[in-house]
Amino acid sequence: MTVTDTVKDTDALTLTFVAEFDAPVEQVWRVWADPRKLERWWGPPTWPATFVRHDFVAGGAVRYYMTGPDGTKAHGWWTITAIEAPGRLEFDDGFADEGGEPIEGDRPVHAVVTLQERGEGTRMTVVSHFPDADTLERLSKMGMEEGMRLAIGQIDGILSGR
Repeated sequence: MTVTDTVKDTDALTLTFVAEFDAPVEQVWRVWADPRKLERWWGPPTWPATFVRHDFVAGGAVRYYMTGPDGTKAHGWWTITAIEAPGRLEFDDGFADEGGEPIEGDRPVHAVVTLQERGEGTRMTVVSHFPDADTLERLSKMGMEEGMRLAIGQIDGILSGR
């Protein structure tokens, strides 16, 4: 499995994932930049994602939904707040209605993704910053930590061409 470390910091209101891949930074960057690659790993294996909008620029809107084993659709959105290709991506991430638009009153999570060379491979760090302790706890109870670990674990297959 590619995830080497996970840290939940309730004082800092963060959840951090560190993963290492045997691929160059530019190749790992593409699993974020290419919506068809992103669909292959965003969400755990039993909840695959479909990206219906992917404006991969600062200020860009991303809309997606994940489909559960019983056909249930969970909609989400991102607003990309910063891009420094191929090493840094920041976005706000929240729940959406069936039209893909943010749910009123939802408190989004701010994600910071960094990619760093590690020998001939790449270290990816994803830090989710929560707006408050209640949101951190609610998303933890929904399985965010395990879901992200499983989702990130699918990236190796994409990088190896599987």
